[in-house]
Amino acid sequence: EPKKKAAFGSVGRRIPYRILHVINQNGESLGNMHRAEALKLMDQHDLKLVLLRENVEPPVYRLMTGQQIHEEQLKRAEKKKGSPKPGMYGTVQKELSFSSAIAKNDLETKTKQIAQWIEKKYHVKVTIRQAK
Repeated sequence: EPKKKAAFGSVGRRIPYRILHVINQNGESLGNMHRAEALKLMDQHDLKLVLLRENVEPPVYRLMTGQQIHEEQLKRAEKKKGSPKPGMYGTVQKELSFSSAIAKNDLETKTKQIAQWIEKKYHVKVTIRQAK
């Protein structure tokens, strides 16, 4: 989905829809209105119109300050970073292998790594090779 590159759909004046459902900067619904009316409201309050949901009728836009847009982008980036990337069958599998003659510090480091992966809900596969 190449469209998902930007954190938001359209921000500002480029609005392809005639009728919009508008939400104010406090999260309260202002109802459906014509694009020109929404742009006038945006200019009066020195805010930006941000597309929230495009696949509903009419599309939902929210009036936001630059600060709110920035915070929302940071939240979305953090959420994206925290969720595991779907790999095979929708789960991520991590694999770690080490020798049975592993040094104590190395073993502790790898144990911490495994704990972090499990915390992120990854599937972990550990292979232990017998030392010569």
